[in-house]
Amino acid sequence: MARSRDNVSDRRPYRRALLAAAAIGLIIAVPSLCVFTVDSADYAIVTDFGKPTQVVAAPGLGFKHPLQSVWRFDRRLFVYASPPNEFLSIEKTPVVASGTILWRVADPKKYFETVIDRRGAESRLGDILSAELGAAIGSNRLVAFVSTDAAAYRADAIVAWIAGRCGAAALRDYGIEVVDVQLRGFDFPKQNRLRLYARMKSERGRISMLYRSEGEEEGLKVRAGAEEQKARILGKAIELSQQRRGEGDGEAARVYANALSRAPEFYAFLRAMEASRTFARKSTTIVLPADSPLFGVLFDSKYFNRGAPGSDELRGELPRK
Repeated sequence: MARSRDNVSDRRPYRRALLAAAAIGLIIAVPSLCVFTVDSADYAIVTDFGKPTQVVAAPGLGFKHPLQSVWRFDRRLFVYASPPNEFLSIEKTPVVASGTILWRVADPKKYFETVIDRRGAESRLGDILSAELGAAIGSNRLVAFVSTDAAAYRADAIVAWIAGRCGAAALRDYGIEVVDVQLRGFDFPKQNRLRLYARMKSERGRISMLYRSEGEEEGLKVRAGAEEQKARILGKAIELSQQRRGEGDGEAARVYANALSRAPEFYAFLRAMEASRTFARKSTTIVLPADSPLFGVLFDSKYFNRGAPGSDELRGELPRK
């Protein structure tokens, strides 16, 4: 009996040490189970058996019960590139299009309740983008996306409409904010490209012919206007030249008349020289009578001055060498 009492008394220090160690471990473990930290780039949601009970958006320390769990979601921007999908335009032209979404978590609670993680969120965003992109392409003509005509090209406005629709649906259903949507790719299916390119080539040829015909018509108008202006200018120039020529002929006639009245023999001499220059060309043989006026100056240098009144006065007015 005494030995059993001694054994119990010997075990008491061990029990006390075990209880002390358990108390210390509990003191250390309880804060770690009740306190958590939230980074500035995260949202935190405290759940009680899977049910959200607390949403922490501000960075710092948070508190919870030991049995509660903490879920963290990145609040930064993400980029999601959707895979290419085939759609039909309003004129039943097949196209392959893809888009890019810039998004982030806006409502952590709804995000947790609907998609839970990034993979689920991007899956839902891909479905929304595919639906809205197909609706936009199916309600517009192909030239709204691919055209050289500024009036027909409307891709920017259509993409903005898609972004608004996607943003409203994602925020309402999944607590996701869509910051931007861009059209990443827009092409034709490989099996239809040759036929579509041939049709586009013929369309461009038709437009080029139209531009050429309009240019030729405009060129004809410009040339006709230029010819009309040229004819008007030439008419005025001819009229002015004839007027100046008439004035010159009148002045020349006056000068000739004045010279003839003062020296008729000199005028007769000039006329004879002009007549001889007219019909006497190189290697020309002329047979004339000896008394011809053309030969008179050859035999007598004063042939045209015989008895000419005022000849001495005329010689005095001629310039001296």
